[in-house]
Amino acid sequence: MSGDTLQIFSEFLGTLILVLLGDGVCAAVNLKQSKAEASGWVVIALGWGAAVTIAVYISGFMGPAHINPAVTIAMAIAGNFSWSLVIPFILAQVAGGIVGAVLVWLTYIDHFKATEDQGFILGTFATGPAIKNHPANLMTETIGTIVLVLGLLSFSQYTFADGMNPMVVGLLIVSIGLSLGGATGYAINPARDLGPRIAHQFLPIANKGDSDWGYAWVPIVGPILGAVIAAAIFLVMT
Repeated sequence: MSGDTLQIFSEFLGTLILVLLGDGVCAAVNLKQSKAEASGWVVIALGWGAAVTIAVYISGFMGPAHINPAVTIAMAIAGNFSWSLVIPFILAQVAGGIVGAVLVWLTYIDHFKATEDQGFILGTFATGPAIKNHPANLMTETIGTIVLVLGLLSFSQYTFADGMNPMVVGLLIVSIGLSLGGATGYAINPARDLGPRIAHQFLPIANKGDSDWGYAWVPIVGPILGAVIAAAIFLVMT
């Protein structure tokens, strides 16, 4: 593969792994007769932090391991990434999110059949607010992504021991999830939400209900807005 093609593939693979493990922990907690059923928010937050860590380890030697359109946009604004690769990266990330979600469905296929709660099923794939209030939900996603992107950009100013960076990024995700995630499920990543939501729409999932497209713009616009704000803050700081 050429350098750019390899980087684009790494974003597809990294986001696939991210969603497979991240939505996988949501499935483990949400779905009936899972051994982890009802184990709670702390398990989900830890699982997503670990998912990001592993996804960055797997994809990071081939490319920058953004695995998040908001991060890709922020890195381009900050001058750390080529604008010519922004759209290819985002398309690869969304595609990876779709495939990762399909693999979660296949992994837990009998548990989906055993689950009748449509909210739990959708929550395995995509985020949703605890209290639906689109302006407030948008603000929450924006704030969470500001913290994410400021963290990532700030980490670039430090020298970590070889191989430690993905673990620090994973800790950042755990912190955001535990502290800020309770309101909206902390998408902070348009591909993480949109890709699995598309999969939910088209997969033949028993008892699935609708995909709540009326909310879907929030975990897209909020993270992008947060990424732009964070990149602007970082540029002023540096």
